Amino acid sequence: MQILDPRIDPAHWDTVIAPQHDQVDGANVLKPLGSLNSVDDTWLADGRESCPNFADLPQPRVGVLLGGPRKGIALNADYAGQLAARLLQRQRHEGGSLLVLASRRTSPALIEVFRDALRGVPGLLWAGRDDGRNPYPGVLGWADRLVVTPDSVNMLSEACAVGCPVQTFVNAPLPAKIERFHHALRSAGLLQDIDDVATVGRAPPLRETGMIASVLRDRICSHVEG
Repeated sequence: MQILDPRIDPAHWDTVIAPQHDQVDGANVLKPLGSLNSVDDTWLADGRESCPNFADLPQPRVGVLLGGPRKGIALNADYAGQLAARLLQRQRHEGGSLLVLASRRTSPALIEVFRDALRGVPGLLWAGRDDGRNPYPGVLGWADRLVVTPDSVNMLSEACAVGCPVQTFVNAPLPAKIERFHHALRSAGLLQDIDDVATVGRAPPLRETGMIASVLRDRICSHVEG
């Protein structure tokens, strides 16, 4: 079994699991919309239990997931400033808290922009071990809304598995593969622009891991019995 685009003929494997935006075709190819992950109701409940203090934060609790630059996507200080301004404008209007999480790819320049912008705003900024234990599961578990930078298929997939509104901020054309992924999420009612009115319930959470596992189990059983 191969997970993600093998970049050679998928017929070399019994099964290939490659997301739709990779455009890998074949009778043995399973094509989920997003990346596979472990986010489900149990995982989210564990996340809330791991960060019980988040219950005391004012609502709406807005989780903000920061990725980093990649080919064709320049997440620089200017981008961070524009994103922070939109988040703060909305927070001033509706109240609530901002829980901002950096990733390993987030540049120090982005982190500093947010450290300056979030002074005095309820919530947190986590950028690494110096900020304590990674509260990622707790942020997803408690989030009323999630805002995700456009660069990461994994972060967007995990956010869309939560079941709350998911938004992104795009200020420049995206690379073709990422654009296909964004388009698929939007078409499924799973992703909105940051300036849209956030809505929930437009589509079920994106939880494809169990479905893929079930298909693989059936294929393995058929192979063994055959």
